[in-house]
Amino acid sequence: MTVGVQKQTLHERRKGESALSEFADYVEKQQSLLRAPGQNGPAVASSSKTGAPKKKAEVNIIEYHAELDMIDSLELADTTSNIRLKELLLQESIEDEETLPQLVDVVRARINEGHGETLFDLGLEDNGESMAFSKEQWDVALDRIRRAATAVEADCRILITRNVGGSVEAETVNEKEKGASGKILVRQKPQTVDDVIETRIAVVGNVDAGKSTMLGVLVKGGLDDGRGKARVNLFRHKHEVESGRTSSVGMEIMGFDTHGEVVASNVPGRKLSWEEIGNRSAKVISFTDLAGHERYLRTTVFGLLSSSPNYCLLMVAANNGLIGMSKEHLGIALALNVPVMVVITKIDICPPQILEQTIKQLTGILKSPGARKIPIYIKNREECINTATQFVSQRICPIFQVSNVTGESLDLVRTFLNILPHHGHYDAQGPFEFHVNDIFSVPFVGTVVSGVVKSGLIHAGDAVLIGPDSLGQFTQTIIRSIERKRIPVPVCSAGQSASFALKRIRRKEVRKGMVVLPKLDTPPKVHRDFVAEVLILSHATTIRTKYQAMLHVGPVSQTCAIIDIDRAFVRTGDRATVAFRFVQRPEYLTVGDRLLFREGKTKGLGIVKSVGYDPSHPLNPDAAKEGDEADGKG
Repeated sequence: MTVGVQKQTLHERRKGESALSEFADYVEKQQSLLRAPGQNGPAVASSSKTGAPKKKAEVNIIEYHAELDMIDSLELADTTSNIRLKELLLQESIEDEETLPQLVDVVRARINEGHGETLFDLGLEDNGESMAFSKEQWDVALDRIRRAATAVEADCRILITRNVGGSVEAETVNEKEKGASGKILVRQKPQTVDDVIETRIAVVGNVDAGKSTMLGVLVKGGLDDGRGKARVNLFRHKHEVESGRTSSVGMEIMGFDTHGEVVASNVPGRKLSWEEIGNRSAKVISFTDLAGHERYLRTTVFGLLSSSPNYCLLMVAANNGLIGMSKEHLGIALALNVPVMVVITKIDICPPQILEQTIKQLTGILKSPGARKIPIYIKNREECINTATQFVSQRICPIFQVSNVTGESLDLVRTFLNILPHHGHYDAQGPFEFHVNDIFSVPFVGTVVSGVVKSGLIHAGDAVLIGPDSLGQFTQTIIRSIERKRIPVPVCSAGQSASFALKRIRRKEVRKGMVVLPKLDTPPKVHRDFVAEVLILSHATTIRTKYQAMLHVGPVSQTCAIIDIDRAFVRTGDRATVAFRFVQRPEYLTVGDRLLFREGKTKGLGIVKSVGYDPSHPLNPDAAKEGDEADGKG
């Protein structure tokens, strides 16, 4: 009998994997529908118990395309200007000094669109056609771009050139391209710490894949000795140093200045403090170092969901391949629709035939129906820059092969991280909402909570509510001070990670998973029950009502029971509407939140469709009628 279940699981697991990518895209569309301007997304979604509004929501999904918002933001209307970019870049017109302000406006618009930085294809039109620059014209255009960048307090760095010559000339020669062209990184100098570009990357992979070592080498600048020298500074606990294994959610930051150089100490071996990196950087990469061991899966899932990562970095040991928890972590990243990049480590101690097997296995998994990724193996600087600029497309998956001992290909990883585009949707205009994912008790300061601002804006000194507690109540408090990357700031906005010092709140009154909300006349509503649309990824048998599992929604981790399903039961690969009930205490949820539930390993994922559940309107009316008839006969 056991053999039968295992065979069925293998077949059904493939069914679940193939449905994963499709469902992740569906969830992304649902969330973009809620963000759509001028549409009452949440109201439509929350009324999905009845038939008619659901149809309307489906129609809206087809009509609204979030990716087309970019076209509106580019202001491509005919009324803006008729002067072509080539004319603005070259001093061919008589009014060359008069056209410079127009070029400044173009650069400023692109920087604002890229959240503080932009990549300029100098020598190419917007449609990709060559401007056919000569070497002299290229020098003139480059000088104009630098002058325009200086006007908006930004610096330029030439990343790669074609038909220009010099140290950053592309290796591959294209006979068809005769004109001089190149990619220029234009990055604005931050006025305050608030303006620093922040990108969050979650680092996952199987145990002993070299996650902490890789981060130690990237952040500190030195190389590893092959015996764990680089990872020691990242560990937070004594037992982690002794075992060499991460068991908690570690945080590290890496800074880049306006010229694209890594912010590091001039003294070899000295590690800069977070304050020094934050004050000297124009762009900061925040790494969340997660545990690879199966025993700490709950901590890893919590770290992945609560840190709201923009990207996911999957580490694979060359001599082991994609084994153990690596597949689990990759599945979670795909479920969250987070762009994934892969780093194959330890290539210095791996035999060539084993490395070839690892690459073949990795390619097969990434191309599978569940992932639907296009693996791109990055071997040189040109491939690195081209892939980084196209990484907004979540279909591609860049793969690096590095050694932390010899330092091979580490420069490519640093270059890639430097030009990584901003990714993520944040509503700075919406009501303030902050998710607590860690708590500290700081001497002479009091209770400090850290997390990510989901939406809105908050200032130091604002009155806020924090909760819910075990009774679903919120406590009023005042934000004494705000810190970002250990640097005091007066204000914090959507998409930023921050720490708040709270007045008159004891540490034991706060827990992970709470939310900080603005103080309003009507208290915020919390819910014990909610309805979600879910996809079952893997389960040996059927799932029915009263089934319990650990549920993760953002920073919330709590056991949930299924109280209603829109059919008799669900199996692997099924999509269903399910009503959940929190077992311990009510939580604060919003429509459109992603959820993930597991019992040991991941069982399913979904999206919150509505909060609250009305037993008088069951999801499966036929089953309810049959149950009532059976009770009547009894």
